[in-house]
Amino acid sequence: MTDKKLNAEYDIVIAGGGLVGGSFALLLDQLARHSDLRVLLLDAAPMAKPDAKNGDTGADFDARSTALSWGSRLIYEQAGFWSALAPGVTAIRDIQVSDRGHFGATRLHSAEVGVEALGYVAENHHLTCVLQQALQDSSRLTVCAPASVEHIQPLSDGAMLTIKGASLDNIRTRLLVLADGGRSGLCRQLGITMQQKHYGQQALICNVAFANDHRGQAFERFTDTGPLAMLPLSDHGVGRERQHRGALVWTLADSDSNQGEGKSDNASCSAERILALPEADFIDTLQQRFGWRLGRITHAGARSLFPLSLTVATEQIRPGIVLLGNVAHTLHPVAGQGLNLALRDARALAELIVNAHQTGENPGSMAVLQAFLAAQSGDQANTIAFSDLTTRLFSNARPTLALGRNLGLLLMDLMPPAKGWFARQAMGMADRKSIRR
Repeated sequence: MTDKKLNAEYDIVIAGGGLVGGSFALLLDQLARHSDLRVLLLDAAPMAKPDAKNGDTGADFDARSTALSWGSRLIYEQAGFWSALAPGVTAIRDIQVSDRGHFGATRLHSAEVGVEALGYVAENHHLTCVLQQALQDSSRLTVCAPASVEHIQPLSDGAMLTIKGASLDNIRTRLLVLADGGRSGLCRQLGITMQQKHYGQQALICNVAFANDHRGQAFERFTDTGPLAMLPLSDHGVGRERQHRGALVWTLADSDSNQGEGKSDNASCSAERILALPEADFIDTLQQRFGWRLGRITHAGARSLFPLSLTVATEQIRPGIVLLGNVAHTLHPVAGQGLNLALRDARALAELIVNAHQTGENPGSMAVLQAFLAAQSGDQANTIAFSDLTTRLFSNARPTLALGRNLGLLLMDLMPPAKGWFARQAMGMADRKSIRR
């Protein structure tokens, strides 16, 4: 329920109601549905009003989207709202990975690993509306928005919070979950620092239209300018106006100098220059890099740039405090792993909290939070290393590395075990440690 009449004390307070904080709250809601766990979600933005058209994806050609792995689908089923989300997502049934101008390539097929889809693409508006509707429909969660945590006073058994925008100024919690994004002011207030690695790159985001239907195919294309991902989206328009859409994420160098550890052969392909191209020139440049797998590119929508870096918090836990999502780790988008890793973290933490609550243990105790890190540290390290290595390897134009990575792609296509590992990594299905202590 959404209610600004708050209690003075909660077991869990979640600061941030975005995709990670909201999903974590719904996981707790489902896992603790037979208990008296008290959960408060605070978000600085107001909750979306119920929208009967929230499943009408494709209405806006330029709608931004998010890639969800098969593992994230399973988490959303566990959180209880996949059935509402599913009608508006586009399934990724096949992934083609290739290196422009070279022989190496590999193809991942959902049928080969026995699943309906390797992943899904959800438009952000649809995903947010479904998530927020589920939060507002819950009778066990307390959601307060717009409201935010202004000050944190750590206590021996939790934290005292100063709240802005709520019916109470001060709330005590046994565990504060920080899920307020990569620019968390609360982390700065607590003195939690970030280790940051700048890639000297920006992601160009844009929706494009193709002459041919994608048929559920996603493409990861490594080019001289940087990795280029094309994700399948629902069609836009009807009849003769129907357009087959794809969501482009194109990694480009910050400037015309170096890209990664090697130089691009085309010094005119910096992020700023590509962004500024007229549509026709942009389409020609993109067509050269992406190729003709989906036919001619007929339209390119609004373009935007986002700087890329790897950011990891130096601390993820303190007594009574834990970090989730981009505030804990922000990854390069080349492997599409950022949100999916955060959702796996959220599931592990939710399961541990519920177990602790059932045995009368404080969910904010270091024993519980250290168990969370023990359960997820391997997944985090492997996913961060996979993303970082992929970025460095496929953003490097040196001929020796190009030869090595193309041999690797070719061998992966010929060796089912290696191909299966890559598929499981992309699907977010790495082996899980037991979360029971």
